[in-house]
Amino acid sequence: MIAFRNFALRRGERLLLSDVDLALHAGYRVGVVGRNGAGKSSLFAAVRGELEPDRGSLELPGKVRIASVAQETPALPEPALDFVLGGDAVVAAALREEAEASARQDWEAVAAAHQKLAELGGYDAEARAGRLLHGLGFPAEVHRRPVASFSGGWRVRLNLARALMTPSDLLLLDEPTNHLDLDAVYWLEQWLLKYPGTLLLISHDREFLDNVTTHTLHLHGGTARLYTGGYTDFERQRAEQLRQQQIAYEKEQAERAHLQSFIDRFKAKASKARQAQSRMKRLAKLAGTEPVRVERQFRIEFAPPPKLPHSLIRLDGVDAGYGRDAVVLRGVGFGLEAGDRIGLLGPNGAGKTTLVRTLVGELPVLAGDRATHPDLRIGYFAQHTVESLREGQSPVDHFRELSPDVPTQAIRDFLGRWNFPGDRAFEPVDGFSGGERARLALALIAWQQPNVLLLDEPTNHLDLEMREALAEALADFDGAIVMVSHDRHLIGLVCDTFWRVADGQVEPFDGDLDEYAAWLRTRPVAQGTRARLQEQAPPPRPAPPPAPAPARKVNPVKLAAAEKKVAELEAALAEVDGQLADPANHPDAARMAALTRQRGELAARLEQAELAWLELMEG
Repeated sequence: MIAFRNFALRRGERLLLSDVDLALHAGYRVGVVGRNGAGKSSLFAAVRGELEPDRGSLELPGKVRIASVAQETPALPEPALDFVLGGDAVVAAALREEAEASARQDWEAVAAAHQKLAELGGYDAEARAGRLLHGLGFPAEVHRRPVASFSGGWRVRLNLARALMTPSDLLLLDEPTNHLDLDAVYWLEQWLLKYPGTLLLISHDREFLDNVTTHTLHLHGGTARLYTGGYTDFERQRAEQLRQQQIAYEKEQAERAHLQSFIDRFKAKASKARQAQSRMKRLAKLAGTEPVRVERQFRIEFAPPPKLPHSLIRLDGVDAGYGRDAVVLRGVGFGLEAGDRIGLLGPNGAGKTTLVRTLVGELPVLAGDRATHPDLRIGYFAQHTVESLREGQSPVDHFRELSPDVPTQAIRDFLGRWNFPGDRAFEPVDGFSGGERARLALALIAWQQPNVLLLDEPTNHLDLEMREALAEALADFDGAIVMVSHDRHLIGLVCDTFWRVADGQVEPFDGDLDEYAAWLRTRPVAQGTRARLQEQAPPPRPAPPPAPAPARKVNPVKLAAAEKKVAELEAALAEVDGQLADPANHPDAARMAALTRQRGELAARLEQAELAWLELMEG
């Protein structure tokens, strides 16, 4: 159990939380929610022991094992599989001891290492690490690649896999879905639902919270309150709580007015003095219920485009990519018309961003035709849009570059509607958070009144309030939208048709997001990522995919045979490990050497068998 007793927490001079008294019991999966700056990440730091409470205490079980995701990954030379395996430090150390003892032919040490691994259940550790990598989108053939060879987003996934590999009683995850595609988000949900420990999860993805969490911890105004259920349950309970609070406040105000009226009328009359005194005491004892302070409803909008032609962009027989030697998509036929709301589905690296950049015109087509209407006006949002904001310049400076003749007050009024009020409009963007930068980038797009919005992961770093506001604004937008997003709530509210991008093809998907999730369960998670990962090098450039071919189906007979072979090799390896651990064999150096060689051969065969099994799983 995690217990907060009269807990208060500061960050610098700022009091984030005070008078927190609550308990989180073992097995709870808790979504920690609240506005940016409410203290969510600081609370995690306190749980990890990195911040001391300003007052009160935070009580954790004495031997609790805590796992969390590292914020950075250095450019390490070690293979990805070994990096993830290192999350289980005890097993990783035992495996190293075994390897070193075998190398120096110290059979007693080999036997001791085997005994230790058997006690730890460490012989399936590599398989577990491989399954984590596979689930997060890494195909089997890249598991041995150096960590340094992966780009930043994929290294974030490696950090997540390492945290999931770490044996823990308490798992802390801060925005774990930010660098995942929708396919990996679905997989992570299923993994977390089976996690036996206690989970604390910060997320701005309401669907993810609803599907994973059993409780919601809401940080607001320096307080922390625990609710039962996911985010939607929390919203419902909080709305009812606020309604009851307002009723109680209005009732109390009416009673106050009645008591005060009696006191004012009769306090000077001797015959009524006792009654007036009684009412004055009653008035003093009233609870002082706070009125409900309506939280500012954050609203944004995309103005109607000045011109909205029917046919906006058309791709006919287009090959798209980064040059003749790096074709990512082939034979794309894709049309965008006024009113279209299209969501792009598929794993990272399959070509969704390549398609969006081709629609924008940022990537020239390699074959086929891209046709656009003369009145086309594109609003394009991607991560590099946010990164292109210029340090040292204010929001007003950015708008002046677009519209040098527009009065400053008009720009300030517009920025105020995007929650950059007053002096914030003149502050350099250097000190802005990721969410503020993303909001400014969206505001710059809205200012230009586009008739097409091409949005590539627009919700990264946006809080729940801003995501809701964006969903409402996009739902009211008159033009066409193409969106890539792992936020199912947003994409489900905005998009009414879906296209799947994978294996070099762009094809309509006949179904909604629930049907896509069901379809994914019959497909390998790493589908479509192989080409990107095989050739990836900083800066990342997609590699040519294999020639288009019909998607293969998993052969159940071959899959069963592969699973049987893995099981047989695991059993044989366990038998050899038992003999290596048997003290009766230790004096016989020749036998120990033979057993060690046999174990190495079996381990190599098992690894190949597991790779073959994963290949079959990938269809």
